[in-house]
Amino acid sequence: MSLAPYDGILLLSFGGPEGPEEVLPFLRNVTRGRGIPDDRLAVVAEHYQRFGGRSPINGQNRALLAALRAELDARGLDLPLFWGNRNWRPYLTEALREARDAGARRLVTVVTSAYASYSGCRQYREDLADALAALAEEGPLPQVDKLRTYFNHPGFVDPFADALVTGLAGLPAGSHTVFVTHSLPRQAADTSGPGGGAYVAQHRDLAATLAGRAGVPADRWDLAFCSRSGPPQQPWLEPDVNDRLAALHAAGVPGVLVVPIGFVSDH
Repeated sequence: MSLAPYDGILLLSFGGPEGPEEVLPFLRNVTRGRGIPDDRLAVVAEHYQRFGGRSPINGQNRALLAALRAELDARGLDLPLFWGNRNWRPYLTEALREARDAGARRLVTVVTSAYASYSGCRQYREDLADALAALAEEGPLPQVDKLRTYFNHPGFVDPFADALVTGLAGLPAGSHTVFVTHSLPRQAADTSGPGGGAYVAQHRDLAATLAGRAGVPADRWDLAFCSRSGPPQQPWLEPDVNDRLAALHAAGVPGVLVVPIGFVSDH
């Protein structure tokens, strides 16, 4: 078996702090160029500090790399794996330099964002182009290709479907399912992806697929959003998951299963 023409795999992700002292520098990286003052970032930092100043994303990436290594080895594929982030160590430029020094000529890139949006898809392409440009004077660099968005790939869908069925089994009859993902400014969501609106459309497509697999009636599931930020006058995707849960409680719904189908690296 061969993955020709590829001779290496690049995992590209968002990055996250791994200790309290890293939280504020990380948030400055994420928001660079937006003019957000440190006092506002300090408020956001409190959410990370509640969990020891550590984001789970880097640990999840290490687990993914180990799973990829095991799968490649099982298939007899001796391809090197490289890992780079947009906003925190290990940075993308470091990963591409490592790949070049290892002799890689063409890399296939797996991005930890399943959906179309500017920061979840196109910006990663821009990151790759910028990193390659920054390293251009150091010598020949590998060609880099990016995998498509994979929100509807069976390997992504099936684990969610299994977890949904398991979760619903523990809830009373008449319960509701709320699929939740990271919110975006409405303007960005309306223009993301081919034809516009792809971010919301792809999440709804996955939610509908999962509900159908689990036998959830159309009137007992919906899509909500979390992690809104930005100025209050800027419209973001709604409903907020907290508002939706409050409304379901007020309506007397006996139980709610919240299913997160979007991640920080999508925003």
